[in-house]
Amino acid sequence: MAGQDPAPSSCDCFVALPPHTAAPAVVFGKNADRPRHEVQEIVYIPSAVHRPGDKVQCTYIEIEQVERTHAVVLSRPAWLWGAEMGANEHGVCVGNEGVWTREPVGEDEALLGMDLVRLGLERGSSAREALEVITALLEQHGQGGSCKEEPTPFVYHNTFLLADRHEAWVLETAGSYWAAQQIREGSRNISNQLSIGTDITAEHPGLRQRAQSQGWWSGAGQFSFAEVFSLAQQPPRMEAAKTRYRAGKELLQQHAGHITAETFMAILRDKDSGICVDSEGFRTAGSMVSVLPQDPALPCIHFFTATPDPSRSVFKPFIFVPGLKPAPQVISPTFRDDPAKKVPRFQSTVDRRHELYRRHQAALELMEKDQERGQELLQTLRDLEKQGLEAVNALLAGNVAPRPEELAELFFDCVDAEMKFYK
Repeated sequence: MAGQDPAPSSCDCFVALPPHTAAPAVVFGKNADRPRHEVQEIVYIPSAVHRPGDKVQCTYIEIEQVERTHAVVLSRPAWLWGAEMGANEHGVCVGNEGVWTREPVGEDEALLGMDLVRLGLERGSSAREALEVITALLEQHGQGGSCKEEPTPFVYHNTFLLADRHEAWVLETAGSYWAAQQIREGSRNISNQLSIGTDITAEHPGLRQRAQSQGWWSGAGQFSFAEVFSLAQQPPRMEAAKTRYRAGKELLQQHAGHITAETFMAILRDKDSGICVDSEGFRTAGSMVSVLPQDPALPCIHFFTATPDPSRSVFKPFIFVPGLKPAPQVISPTFRDDPAKKVPRFQSTVDRRHELYRRHQAALELMEKDQERGQELLQTLRDLEKQGLEAVNALLAGNVAPRPEELAELFFDCVDAEMKFYK
């Protein structure tokens, strides 16, 4: 049955705002937990102006293009158009999670939740605007299609966490229906479950009527989106999500008032809670942490691993500046007869590993075979990450003023330095 893979799929997404952050900034983080051998690439797409009548080909369907799209950086499964998580030039971050609700999932090809992540970033100059983009597209085109690069369909609905320099939003969907919650302070996390109760800031105009017509809500008393639209009998993965959701919430509370990028990196590496997963079927394929200063004079900093298992990966900083140097080491190869684009889809497999992924996998094998050498390598990688964090923190504190070309080469240089350690 679609969406009933016995392997536990999991994702976790976090945001912290003042007064829970150590500095006057919003901090965003996400683990993208995906099929074990799926490759995640980091893609920068510049802003663009489009002609009237232009179309854009998403993973499965073509939709109308808008006049102007923002520059974005995406961490995405290499076979599809959308993204698990990413940011745009205006300091907006978006990540998504798979959920199963009382609304049936559809195998018909429509927009994937990952397509909606990218579309929200390309078209929204604030978290609220990105939310409005996603909900409008959801109502117009629907969500559906397989989210896995395999012949057996794997289908789910989506929740989203959206953030900018000033606020965050949780958006949860059930088919074309949705509810949204505004977060102005403190911290919030989402996992593979509905979590918006009665504190609904905005909603689909027909949401409550739908619930009443299906007999899920009597119309009396308070309306809780999570209670009304959650499945009475949850799939195993949803039960597992409850534990991770609680653990994530507790970790956020433990660090309230002191949360930094490093805090979120540690949370995303936490294996005891299940937030960092490395199982036979699924594992954390990529991770992202962003710092969005409330001072508009300071740049937003976005860290990406581009490799699986953040506990054994390096977070590398990316900043939107003119003249960005491309990082081909984290871009997957393309294929003329791509099995993800041919119908019927996924009838064959191709090797999508980019160069950093290949070298990182070889390093992971070394860590597992020779623990002593593995620990030395891991410490070297941590030192490399620390250098990047120290440079970024100095920039955010106003202690250094790098030349524009240095910032343009920052992500490339960090990727290149990591690759050299793997030789």
